[in-house]
Amino acid sequence: MRRTIVFTVIVLFCSAVALAGAFGKMDLKVGDEVYACNCGESCRCQAMAKMPGKCTCGKEMVKARVMKVEGDMVMLKADSWEKERSFKTTGKYACACGPDCKCEAISQNPGKCPCGMEMKHVK
Repeated sequence: MRRTIVFTVIVLFCSAVALAGAFGKMDLKVGDEVYACNCGESCRCQAMAKMPGKCTCGKEMVKARVMKVEGDMVMLKADSWEKERSFKTTGKYACACGPDCKCEAISQNPGKCPCGMEMKHVK
């Protein structure tokens, strides 16, 4: 019985540490598709999400493909863009809809994520 409790505590602790590190970061690889802010090359919100919707600046997000990954930056390309655009994979804000979050949204600005929840400041 005591071993089961100790094991459960260790598993819960490791899960909490893993989730804490992932909050506010999107792990992307070349070929992945995400939805990205479509407000232009000088986009300050740099919002990305796993589901469609509006970004924190209020513009519709566009489906884009990851073309290149370099550290905490990715190069995305959408059909409607003439050339690739760089986005940060670590946001200052992240969707706060909980552990079952389907949008996995991040942004450099506060606001609402595609699912309608308020973005939470990443500490």
